[in-house]
Amino acid sequence: MNPRKTARIVGVLFIIATVAGILSFVGMGPQDTPDYLVNVSANGDQVITGALLVLIMGVAIAPIPVMLFPILKKYNESLALGYVVFRVLEVVTYIGVVISWLLLLTLSQEYVQAGAPDASYFQTLGTLIQAVGAWIDPILVIVFSISALILNYVFYQSKLVPRWLSGLGLFGATLHLAEGVLAMFGFPDISVLGIPLFLPIALQEMVYAVWLIVKGFNPSAIDSLSAKTGGNEI
Repeated sequence: MNPRKTARIVGVLFIIATVAGILSFVGMGPQDTPDYLVNVSANGDQVITGALLVLIMGVAIAPIPVMLFPILKKYNESLALGYVVFRVLEVVTYIGVVISWLLLLTLSQEYVQAGAPDASYFQTLGTLIQAVGAWIDPILVIVFSISALILNYVFYQSKLVPRWLSGLGLFGATLHLAEGVLAMFGFPDISVLGIPLFLPIALQEMVYAVWLIVKGFNPSAIDSLSAKTGGNEI
């Protein structure tokens, strides 16, 4: 595929994934209250919609490494493969998020329908499902951050996009990776620091997506690569 067309499609996919991801987290309702099972059951349609949006995000993400691989491998094949692997792991992790949400929804509906005959039983299962989701979140952050570090490192070295943009991506991905690691170790204030640590990479990805749609890859970097490969491989 032509690199210009690839850049545009990848940019659009990044925007779709980001918008779907943001919208997906508005329907779960409060889960830190004693009656969270009732809240989840009452918001069943929103939970299902959120789960579908997470799946849309995963579907949008999945083609990105496949489309970028033929270009990235000309600069660093090992890192290109690593990018594919970590993005696949990210999609798998999103599936885990969807499963945990739907399991919690099913449990909450059974809880409400049964009239809470044994509240402790349902609460224990709910706590376990919430714990799974709580562990998935930092794993997802770490996997995503590593993929972002790989992509931006290759872009920085190849100059396929401006170095200020890939440099911002390296900085933002490092902060987000730190967030995931701190969350894994139960850092007490991570919920407060989460947004500041995530904002740089989120903004960079949106600028990066728009840049690819409007400007595409750096033509001189593509021409240089074409000269090295005989012009027939990308």
